[in-house]
Amino acid sequence: MATFSNISSYLFANLTDLKELRSRLISECKERQLKGSILLSTEGINLFIAGARADVDAVVALIRAVPGLEKLAPKYSESEHQPFNRMLVRIKKEIISFGVEGINPANRTSPKLSAKELKQWLDEGKPVTLLDTRNDYEIKLGTFKGALPAGIGHFRQFPDAVRKLPPEMKEAPIVMFCTGGIRCEKAGPFMEREGFKQIFQLDGGILKYFEEVGGEHYDGECFVFDQRVGVDPALNESETTQCYACQTPLTKEEQEDPRYVYPHSCPYCYKAPEVILGERLAELQSKLLKATTPLPGSIPYENRRPMQVPEKFDGAEVADFLYGILKHQTREEWQALCEAGRILDEEGKPVAATDQVKAKKRLYHLQPNLVEPPVNAAVQFIYEDEAILVLLKPAPLPVHACGRYNRNTLDYMISLIYPLRKIRAAHRIDANTTGIMVMTKARRFAAVLQPQFARGEVEKSYLVKVQGSPQEDRFVIDLPISVEPGEVGTREADLENGLPARTEFEVIERKSDGTTLLIAKPLTGRTNQIRVHLWEMGMPVFGDPVYLSGRKLGTTQTNAIADAPLCLHSWKIAFTHPMTKRRVSFESEKPLWAN
Repeated sequence: MATFSNISSYLFANLTDLKELRSRLISECKERQLKGSILLSTEGINLFIAGARADVDAVVALIRAVPGLEKLAPKYSESEHQPFNRMLVRIKKEIISFGVEGINPANRTSPKLSAKELKQWLDEGKPVTLLDTRNDYEIKLGTFKGALPAGIGHFRQFPDAVRKLPPEMKEAPIVMFCTGGIRCEKAGPFMEREGFKQIFQLDGGILKYFEEVGGEHYDGECFVFDQRVGVDPALNESETTQCYACQTPLTKEEQEDPRYVYPHSCPYCYKAPEVILGERLAELQSKLLKATTPLPGSIPYENRRPMQVPEKFDGAEVADFLYGILKHQTREEWQALCEAGRILDEEGKPVAATDQVKAKKRLYHLQPNLVEPPVNAAVQFIYEDEAILVLLKPAPLPVHACGRYNRNTLDYMISLIYPLRKIRAAHRIDANTTGIMVMTKARRFAAVLQPQFARGEVEKSYLVKVQGSPQEDRFVIDLPISVEPGEVGTREADLENGLPARTEFEVIERKSDGTTLLIAKPLTGRTNQIRVHLWEMGMPVFGDPVYLSGRKLGTTQTNAIADAPLCLHSWKIAFTHPMTKRRVSFESEKPLWAN
């Protein structure tokens, strides 16, 4: 296998013309197919590069030709693979980030102690404090025996760490060290400025110590800032790797831990799935609260409500079409809106009540300064993954834009917390119905999940409280439901032209007040199916504002906030997950009226 020469080096020097030097270096390195990084600053150079030995030496010669960099002394090591992904040459304020003004190693550094001298001191047991100036995650891999860690996560924290050292250390001899020596070049003068009187720095750092005297007095290996991660005292690459998620170095034993899942986690950053889910759901709740305070539809805005023309109204007059699809207003009221210029064509131009409409074209109802009725925005998120979102819908809250509601809807609220995604409801529940709803997070997942509802493969259980008491404890209502909406959007039984609809019921409790608590399992998914079936059988849902006793109809579909609740709750649901293809189920707590 090809052998790559790796060099690391730095030199503090007062440099100028950095842009021209950067251009020359990047051109030379790319021409020679070298990879790594070079930092340039007015205070010097810091580099890590790898490639063929002859090409590396050529770049070193180019650098040494720069005034002030003649004494650059790289440290060499070999590897069987290229440890860097690309070649970068950058100009920065500092070649090693420290953040303390007035420290200039090009002019002055602390006394240097060679590797051989330090080993001799340690062999003789000379009283000295070894101060490790590196970051905690580097020290984890290894350090000198008995060394004092700085206790930092970044070199910029070193000044504060020094100020916390015991005052008596200011009189004692201290030998500081780091990987290659560059951090000590700034740490030493800073400590002297803080009153420490016997400061030495290990010349060339740990790597030079390994090179010259081996690993005696040192435990473990040395962290290096390339893809090798760690090297042993023989400067050979170790089996240590680095967590992609949190950057913690990992030994061979730690890599065998089941919590190490590349590239997601390691034993040091692993979180149990339920913890991650809990944090994510809390984040969604926070975003929702912010997005719905105040309610989005409570702020006046101009709305253009689209209305598409069905085939059966092709050629009809505008007023007839409008009244035909939206009977909550009279034909005369629609005609008045046309005269007021509030009904527009697709080009935004007003239309007359007597103009003719064309199938598949759209008209728009212009609603200026629209303020929508208040709704209950207390949605609770109970599950999320890459494919689906499961929530508990409160009431009253319409799912889709309809009638008086456009922004005060579940769809619109969800769009505010997922601004870059199209979240789709996999099924419908009425504005007054509470409980579990499932939404999909991409079109491809919707294409897998929504057909399951159409094929009857989704198990749905509702809790429902009705007025009256059925004769049987278990019964089935198999009654077709009308296709077209009637007054205020209602449906009813239609034996001739209705869509097939089947619901299974089971009695939970017959109450003394004449009401009954049921489990309802709709095997089809028609609009208002459970409510219509029970209403047709003379047992309307308790609190229903539309399907009233005596087969009478109310005048509004959606309850007001202060109204008594509709006693219909989406309790349980089970389906095949659109991504994992496994059967999953969700269950909510029972509402108060069902206890």
